[in-house]
Amino acid sequence: MPLTVVILAAGQGKRMQSDLPKVLQPLAGRPLLSHVIATATALGPEAVHVVYGHGGEQVRKALADSPVNWVLQAEQRGTGHAVAQAMPAIDDGSLVMVLYGDVPLVRVGTLERLVAAAGPKSMSLLTAEIDDPTGYGRIVRNARGEVQRIVEEKDASARVRRIREGNTGVMVAPAKLLRRWLGALRADNAQGELYLTDVVAMAVKEKIKVVPQVVGEASEVLGVNDKLQLAEVEAVLRARRARELLVAGVTLIDPARIDVRGDLETGRDVQIDVNAVFEGRVRLGDRVRIGPNCVIRDSDIGADTEVFANCVIDRATIGPACHIGPFARLRPASQLARGVHIGNFVEVKNSTLGEGSKSNHLTYLGDAVIGARVNVGAGTVTCNYDGANKSKTHIEDGAFIGSGAMLVAPVRIGAGATIGAGSTITRDTPPDKLTVGRAKQVTIDGWKKPVKKT
Repeated sequence: MPLTVVILAAGQGKRMQSDLPKVLQPLAGRPLLSHVIATATALGPEAVHVVYGHGGEQVRKALADSPVNWVLQAEQRGTGHAVAQAMPAIDDGSLVMVLYGDVPLVRVGTLERLVAAAGPKSMSLLTAEIDDPTGYGRIVRNARGEVQRIVEEKDASARVRRIREGNTGVMVAPAKLLRRWLGALRADNAQGELYLTDVVAMAVKEKIKVVPQVVGEASEVLGVNDKLQLAEVEAVLRARRARELLVAGVTLIDPARIDVRGDLETGRDVQIDVNAVFEGRVRLGDRVRIGPNCVIRDSDIGADTEVFANCVIDRATIGPACHIGPFARLRPASQLARGVHIGNFVEVKNSTLGEGSKSNHLTYLGDAVIGARVNVGAGTVTCNYDGANKSKTHIEDGAFIGSGAMLVAPVRIGAGATIGAGSTITRDTPPDKLTVGRAKQVTIDGWKKPVKKT
């Protein structure tokens, strides 16, 4: 049977104490709901429907590129009512999976097993053994271990509350039956809502098979209702990704101190030191070494490159065998060829550096095209902005830029040229010659240093 996914994301999230809707709260740099949509999409369903409510337009705008159908729940009357809003768009021949926008850690494999257990005359239910099930609905079974019903905590007796098997809310049911059950729901409970969980008792009454699947790790079904729970889920995801990297052969100096907030692809024999943060899509080639306290975002780093401590690399492409940092910053559209050295307190923005070029100290290279084997001395600035327009600096192969040079763009430094230290260069310089652009040094006789008045 084809699969359709319904994600419930209409909750207000008052306990977040935030103007941001709960499902947009960030987890590993992405909204909670974004993680759930990605998991749902990985199942290959015919459609994904997101039922939204509070902060609806904000949610839709933030996730406008997501491959989902948006369904408005204008009035929040419970989970059963929420699922019912999506049912008009779902064919009777489908299986319907229900997920939640604030439960972001369920694994694809767990959900695939849940789908496999459901069929035209059976439904499946994801449950969890929880040490402290406070807040969860309880799974009530008979003496043969068969699921009979789900009881929400507010409606549970003291005996039922002692049950440790909790309802995660995640289920798969045939659309034809689910549609009928949802139409029969009644709000005769402590919260006056239409509970989705009541369909389980309806299925049992009709002798429809209910297949429970106990999740392997309870952390998969952690829900997020406040910032404390958000931090707990963040810690689980951080540890999960660290384990994945270790299994893939990456050396982590301290697995508890790495933060992957996107997709990190690694080659062989990669080493990552403590407190490294990876955002967006990052690729590390073979034998790359990342020093402590680095932030790397949407970048590609070639084999045998070493990034020393405290560097920020943002949307840059770094070739093989480069040395970066410490305390270097590579900004968007920076491209480094093989063997480039970018040293301490050097900033590169929208610039290319050819093979073997070096800028080792205290320099700004912006909107520059730099050839191969160029040496840029300490304190050099490509003066690329006149307050209204940005212009290019071209430095050709083999040039040597002395310390403290100001290269006022647009300007071209010829191949093999040398720029004397302390020069301000405003015109193109010829190749293979020394160019010096300094004001005449003058000593003023009879000058007296100012003295503070007492």
